[in-house]
Amino acid sequence: MRSRRALRSAGALGLLAMSATACSGSRLGMPEPISIQGERMLQLWQGSWIAAFAVGGLVWGLIIWAVLFHRKRSDDLPPQVRYNLPIEILYTAVPFVIIAVLFYFTARDQNFVESTSENPDVVVDVIAYQWSWQFDYKEKDASGKERTVASVTGVPVAPNGPAPGKPVMTIPSGETVRVRLHSNDVIHSFWVPALIYKKDVMPGFVNEFEFTATKQGTYEGRCAELCGVDHSRMLFQLKVVSPEQYDKFIADSKAALAAGGAQ
Repeated sequence: MRSRRALRSAGALGLLAMSATACSGSRLGMPEPISIQGERMLQLWQGSWIAAFAVGGLVWGLIIWAVLFHRKRSDDLPPQVRYNLPIEILYTAVPFVIIAVLFYFTARDQNFVESTSENPDVVVDVIAYQWSWQFDYKEKDASGKERTVASVTGVPVAPNGPAPGKPVMTIPSGETVRVRLHSNDVIHSFWVPALIYKKDVMPGFVNEFEFTATKQGTYEGRCAELCGVDHSRMLFQLKVVSPEQYDKFIADSKAALAAGGAQ
């Protein structure tokens, strides 16, 4: 009877601990991803938590088993065992196997997320500066030389200011987008939480990454590097639209540039 009560108490305590530590939803605290790469990172995050819960459950199970079935029953000295070679090999080898499995999946998904293609559908040069962003959309002409076909330049925005004041980076859904990061002053960091990804923007070095958005909408972005006194004002938005809407955006920008050059 005492053992059953102890087992029920231990089970209730374990359930309470899991409820207190678990995050709501199957994403375990991650934002909902809007890209193929974000989905892969979310799967890695979920898999790591599953492995952690499995290891934790095993350890807690062994602890509870030892407490219930190997508690003191008399004053007799229990049998003394110097070593148990199979058990020692097991608890030495198993952690290495777990680490190797986690390392494999981490390296695999990192290579997938960081890979770039030879001919992305869209190329955007992102220029970070104190204290805003500039988005230059690039295309190649008939000779293969890159030229800017659209440009959006932002101004510092109050952290709680209106959304229309933020520069907007517009990209099409379902197409490969390459982002090239430039900085002319200090280190910044390009971060859109919905992409589940961030990358440093460093002076004198061009960082780049690619992603393919799968969900249309407008998502908040910001600088994730403490870059100076007005760091909190480096806000922008990522707007994912249909390919047709993106083509119209580029066509309108080209027309505006042509009209400006003709004046």
